Amino acid sequence: MLAVNYSTIRSKLKDYCDKATDNNETVIVTRKDEKNVVLMSLEHYNELMRALRNSEYLNKIDKSIEQIEKGKTVTKTIEELEEMENE
Repeated sequence: MLAVNYSTIRSKLKDYCDKATDNNETVIVTRKDEKNVVLMSLEHYNELMRALRNSEYLNKIDKSIEQIEKGKTVTKTIEELEEMENE
């Protein structure tokens, strides 16, 4: 992970873009008042987004398992489900 100030990255943007894409480097662009931004490859960004979606999905599964363990389930027969569908 690299940290560079705004002026430096502005003058060498191509170099830092290449570092992000070719070396999978994450670049923190420091700015005044701690309003920093991050430069990373699209591939790395997509990996992070995929991991986030997977963690949300896994959290839902964990919550469901917890509900089952606490007995917070509802049991229905096929007939009852078919009746509900017709309502």
